[in-house]
Amino acid sequence: MTVKAVVYVTSTCPWCHRLQDYLTRRGVSYEAIDVGSGADKIEEVRRISGQMGVPVTVLEEHVIVGFDRDAIDEALASCGFEG
Repeated sequence: MTVKAVVYVTSTCPWCHRLQDYLTRRGVSYEAIDVGSGADKIEEVRRISGQMGVPVTVLEEHVIVGFDRDAIDEALASCGFEG
């Protein structure tokens, strides 16, 4: 099953780069939103995650704060992702 992820990142965040590399290696399609591109993006990530830190990954109803491989893998599995 195809899963579309949204990841909130900044260009200077090393964990954000690791997250994006991990999703790419897993074959997960994602949209990267740079929260440094405007106050509206900062507010969006705060509304979704309850905080301002990045990275934040959204997989359907799952919101994962930080680069947590186990949580990402569990969320992908619960979304029916086979990759």
